[in-house]
Amino acid sequence: MGFLDTLLGRSRTAKPAKTDRLFALSTAHVTLSTQHGIESGGKAGLVFQAEATSDFATIVKEAEEILHATGEEMGTTVESKEDDFGYRWVVLSDDDVEDLVVGVNSIKDALDTGGYGDRVLAAVFKFVESGRPLYFIYNVKRGSWYPFVPAPGQQQRNTERELQIKAQLGNELPFEPELERWFPLWGVPL
Repeated sequence: MGFLDTLLGRSRTAKPAKTDRLFALSTAHVTLSTQHGIESGGKAGLVFQAEATSDFATIVKEAEEILHATGEEMGTTVESKEDDFGYRWVVLSDDDVEDLVVGVNSIKDALDTGGYGDRVLAAVFKFVESGRPLYFIYNVKRGSWYPFVPAPGQQQRNTERELQIKAQLGNELPFEPELERWFPLWGVPL
C-alpha cells in the first residue's frame, strides 16, 4: 500500500494465498474424471533442491515420518527419490486425490516453516487418460497450475492436448497464463 492510499484511506484486497491454489485440484479432479475421462494415477510428488545441512535433512525426515504415521490411517504411502538431475522428490501414493494434496501441502509447509520454502520447485500430480500418463504441475513460486502431456517419442510433448485441457477446465484451476512457463518435467518418478 502506498502513501496516497494510506492518506486517502484506501485499502487493497489481499492476494489469495498460494496454498489455496494448490487445493484447487481437490475439486477440479472431479470434473476431470466425470466430464473428461481423466483419472487420478494415484501418485503425487513434491520436488525440491535438497540442501546439504543437517537442519534441512531433519525437517524433511520429520515431515516424512509424520506422513508415514498419518498415512497408515489414510492409506497414503511415502518414499523419497532422487531424479537424474539431482533433485529430491517426496513421492506419495494414494487413490484419494485430496489425501495427495494434503500430503504434498504438509511437506511444503514443513519446508516453508523451516526457512527452506525457496528450495521447493513444484508439486506434480499424475493422472491417466486413455492409458497414457499426464501430469498437473503446480508451480509453487507462482501459485499456478499447468498440464504436461508427454507424447510418444524421446522427450516429446503434446502441447495441443495441454491447451485443450486448459480450455476444458475453464476456471477450475488457476492456470499459469504465460505459456512459456509451462516447463516439461522429463523423467518424473511417479
